[in-house]
Amino acid sequence: MIRYNLRCEKGHAFESWFQSSAAYESQEKRKLVSCPACGSVKVERAIMAPRIVGKKGREATAPEAAAAQAPSTETTAKGSTPLLMAQELELRAKIRELRDHIVKNADNVGERFPNEARKMHYGDIEHRPIYGEASPEEARSLIDEGVEVSPLPVLPDDRN
Repeated sequence: MIRYNLRCEKGHAFESWFQSSAAYESQEKRKLVSCPACGSVKVERAIMAPRIVGKKGREATAPEAAAAQAPSTETTAKGSTPLLMAQELELRAKIRELRDHIVKNADNVGERFPNEARKMHYGDIEHRPIYGEASPEEARSLIDEGVEVSPLPVLPDDRN
């Protein structure tokens, strides 16, 4: 998996994960990569700074990284830190926004998802955004065939 920082023609910055750089290029060419803020499909990769840590750097960086990830001592009544709570709420809102965007802009093909995805991958039908249902085995099989699929985000409060 590879994460790209992306920017649309209107300057909105966002990030997305892809199976490979070829997968990104394929999706971009088919206009499947769009800005979550405005929906523009004129998207380009933004400059990214890779984080490369040498052997010596790992030893020095590990305690700093652990300290950065450790929660602060200030807690709320529920036991979460305010910072973590705010970050979690923001992340959940972004996940919900992503899921809502997919549901709004894609066709729900239900249990036909594996077959429809395969047909599009092999060029039997026109490419279009879809979502639906697939068992873990079906999803693995699609990925093994090179079909680009990913699960629709689910949040803990969605399961009630």
